[in-house]
Amino acid sequence: METMTNRLYNAAYEGSVTALLELLQQDRLILDRMASLNGITETPLHVAAILGHTDFVKEILHRKPQLAKELDSKRSSPLHLASAKGHVEIVKALVVISPALCHAGDRDGRNPIQLAAMNGRVDVLVELLRVAPDAARNTAGQGETILHLCVKHNQLEALRLLVEVMGDYELVNAKDDYGMNILHLAVADKQIETTKFLVTSTKIEVNAVSANGFTALDILAQSHRDIKDFDISECLRNMGALRTTEIPPRGGR
Repeated sequence: METMTNRLYNAAYEGSVTALLELLQQDRLILDRMASLNGITETPLHVAAILGHTDFVKEILHRKPQLAKELDSKRSSPLHLASAKGHVEIVKALVVISPALCHAGDRDGRNPIQLAAMNGRVDVLVELLRVAPDAARNTAGQGETILHLCVKHNQLEALRLLVEVMGDYELVNAKDDYGMNILHLAVADKQIETTKFLVTSTKIEVNAVSANGFTALDILAQSHRDIKDFDISECLRNMGALRTTEIPPRGGR
C-alpha cells in the first residue's frame, strides 16, 4: 500500500496541487512532519523546484514556508535548484520567504546566483541581482568570482549582464587562487567572442600576469595550435597585449 509520504512525493513529481490538497485534507500535519525529518535527502519542495512546478511550490510555501530553508544531501536549498534550472517564477517565490538564502553556499561553496551564472540563466540573474546584489560578489571555491564561473562555463550572455550591472575594475580584474583573471581563462579555452568582449568592452588588464608569470598572449602561445589562434592573437595585439618577454621592466625606458 502506498504511504502518505510516497503520495506526497508523487504529487511533487507531477506538480499536482490537487493531490497535495487531498493529502492535506487527510493529514493536516504531513508537511510539518516532512520539515522535522532528519537526514532526508530532499523534500517535496526540492522536487517541485527542480522540475519547475510553480503552482505546487507556491502552495507548499503558503502552507509551510520553513521548507524553503531545508537543505538536501548536497546542501542545496530549493532556491539553489530553481536558480540552476532557470525557473524564475519559483525563484521569485522563494526569495520572498528568505532573501538570506541568496548568500548560502551549497556543498561546492556556490550560492544560487553563481549557479544561475554558470548555467546561463539570465532571467534568474536579473531577479537575484535585484534582491541580493552583494551575493554576486561572493567568491566560490578556488577564489573564483562569478565572472570566472561565467567564463569557465562559456556563458557570454550572463557575463555581459554581470559586467553591465556590476563590472567595476576590481571585479573584472580579480584573480583566482591560481592567479588567473577572466581573460586568461577565456584565451586558454579559445573563446573568441568572450575574448573580444573583454578587451573591447570591459576594464580588463590585457597584460595582467598570472601566478605562473604568463600574460594572456603567453597562454595562447603555449596552447595547442588551433584555427582560432590567429583571430585571438590579432584581437589581443590590437588592444596592446604583449608577451611577458616584451613587457619593459619597471623603471626602464
